[in-house]
Amino acid sequence: MSNDLHAEARAIAASLREVVAELADEGVDALDIPQIETAATAPPSAPEVQTRQQQPVAPTPASPAAPAAPTTETPPSVPRTLDAVREELGDCRRCGLCEGRREIVFGSGNPNADLMFIGEGPGEQEDIQGLPFVGRAGELLTQMIEKGIQIPRDDVYICNIVKCRPPKNRNPLPDEVSACKPFLDGQIDAVKPKVIISLGKPAAGLLLGREVAITRMRGTWHTYRGIPLMPTLHPAFVLRQYTPENRRSVWEDLKAAVEKSRS
Repeated sequence: MSNDLHAEARAIAASLREVVAELADEGVDALDIPQIETAATAPPSAPEVQTRQQQPVAPTPASPAAPAAPTTETPPSVPRTLDAVREELGDCRRCGLCEGRREIVFGSGNPNADLMFIGEGPGEQEDIQGLPFVGRAGELLTQMIEKGIQIPRDDVYICNIVKCRPPKNRNPLPDEVSACKPFLDGQIDAVKPKVIISLGKPAAGLLLGREVAITRMRGTWHTYRGIPLMPTLHPAFVLRQYTPENRRSVWEDLKAAVEKSRS
């Protein structure tokens, strides 16, 4: 400690001794000195402590919900019906066959048939009545179905590749087939047959997209739009050549088609 501090301490001590002596002379033997609490050391009052303890804690704000991711799924397509296909066909003017027709010959039979018969085009009686296979060839086809394979005609579906009669019953031309083929495919998609039976050389060739020899191709399995296809002789051909061999061939083809549809 420095000399100056020693001197100051001695002076303070002397002053205190003089104050004590004066108080003793006045009869004071104790001093009541109140305790002084500083703000730094003083404990908080009870109300303050309670206030701090009860002060509500602000809730953490919730994160905003993330927006839902946009869906990329394609809605399931609605299957087409025969009525929808017919409505789309309308009063068709898509090729020259419309100029000479009387009626559009769309198709007839069970819309949920297991067997679908397809010819190349309507004839005279079909053009008059607006129904497929109702002439002499149609009568024979009905016998093939009802007597040959024991199925009511109304339980199968029958249509043609083109829906209007070609002049003089000629084979349909490529542009006529192209105009009608989307509606034939629509009929197939709507019916969803288990087996297709094409009737005659033109129908088989048009469905398979190539020239065919029907007498060699009949009785063999092919496919169209993923559906088993059995080519057989046209009823009109059988009428022209009404031999036991031709009748037996058609019966065998139809029997194989029925067995395929039930397997």
